[in-house]
Amino acid sequence: MIGIIIWMTFVGILGVSDFFRVVDVFPPRFIFLIAPGMLVILISFLTKKGRNFHGKLNLKWLTLLHSIRIPIEIVLFYIFMEGYIPELMTFEGYNYDILSGITAPIIYYLAFKKKWIGNKGLLIWNFICLALLINIVTIAVLSAQTPIQKLAFDQPNIGVTYFPFVWLPSIIVPIVLYAHLASISQILRALKKENNN
Repeated sequence: MIGIIIWMTFVGILGVSDFFRVVDVFPPRFIFLIAPGMLVILISFLTKKGRNFHGKLNLKWLTLLHSIRIPIEIVLFYIFMEGYIPELMTFEGYNYDILSGITAPIIYYLAFKKKWIGNKGLLIWNFICLALLINIVTIAVLSAQTPIQKLAFDQPNIGVTYFPFVWLPSIIVPIVLYAHLASISQILRALKKENNN
């Protein structure tokens, strides 16, 4: 938590100072919104301490955490309405990530309260929602004003370079991604144990 708060503060200061809105530099500053979080996740899965940590996380809370994607998608829609991101990045375009948020409490209820969904069902849901997350992240990256921009030239993705929206790619996306990967890791371990018994 301390690390997240420090990183939020640092990114927030850079966001307020318009650091991420400079586009005529190399490497593109947009990459600094995404890469650090991805690097931390990678390190956590490559180290024994990191694997032990995510192995002890509560799978119920990891599942419910994805409900945050509902307000996030609503925020993205309003950013689009203001002309700061392309329609592609909203649920009116090709962003179906809101489905992950809507289904999270339902899956939580069916899997942990009613016990109607087992580990396999929970695993499938995590993989589907992970694919939805990868989809919107890919669209966001390819819509940003960088040398690799391939989409939305009429309305590029500039919204996430403004404060406080800089926290979407730098904080929220890595947390949601980590929650999926930690859940998948736990479930696969549980399924392996079930098969061995």
